[in-house]
Amino acid sequence: MDLGLQDRVILVLGGHGLVGRAVVARLREEGAVAIPASRHAPDGLVMDGGRDDSVAEGIAALLREHGRLDGLVVTAAPSARTLDPARSSDPAQVLEAVDGKAMTFLRVANAAAPTMVETGFGRIVGVSGQNAFLTGSIAGSVRNAALIIAAKNLADSLAGTGVTVNTVSPGRVTGAPADEVALGEGGQSRPEDSAALIAFLLSPLAGAISGESIAMGHRVRGVTGL
Repeated sequence: MDLGLQDRVILVLGGHGLVGRAVVARLREEGAVAIPASRHAPDGLVMDGGRDDSVAEGIAALLREHGRLDGLVVTAAPSARTLDPARSSDPAQVLEAVDGKAMTFLRVANAAAPTMVETGFGRIVGVSGQNAFLTGSIAGSVRNAALIIAAKNLADSLAGTGVTVNTVSPGRVTGAPADEVALGEGGQSRPEDSAALIAFLLSPLAGAISGESIAMGHRVRGVTGL
């Protein structure tokens, strides 16, 4: 199926990470101009999603070179392994986690949206995680839930402009996902699985799908409403 991504310019913040690399590869297979970005980018664009000036400079540089921006994917966030379980309820760690993930998404999305609105087309996808739906780590749960809520609010504010905003929430991402799904947990999936879903959400074929939070793998088994 042709997703209609040929020559579309798509920025992937966190494009050198596990999921980000798979997204970049999939988009390039579809003929898109996929630009990976990170704080220490070996290729692509250097951008620190935690700094307003770096984000503004990065978006401006991209527009100078390519003249357009059709899509944005934000996978950037500190690894969940960096969260100290002993400080799960420490407000300082929770705030740091939210800033590192949810506010990074919002910061970059806010910078990218105006040029998309101007052209009447744009696709924004944030990568959250199924920790948003589970207890056990306040910092891990709140940072993912905050991203989903921020994305929904942004989607609503952009309704009718031609710009859509959605989120994808993988469970555990691994190269060899287990078939079994434990009760109370999300299903495992490959980075390529998330990339395939994200590529569709970036496509014109996704139409007016916006404001959605989609689980990748298997949404938490045993839960009927969140």
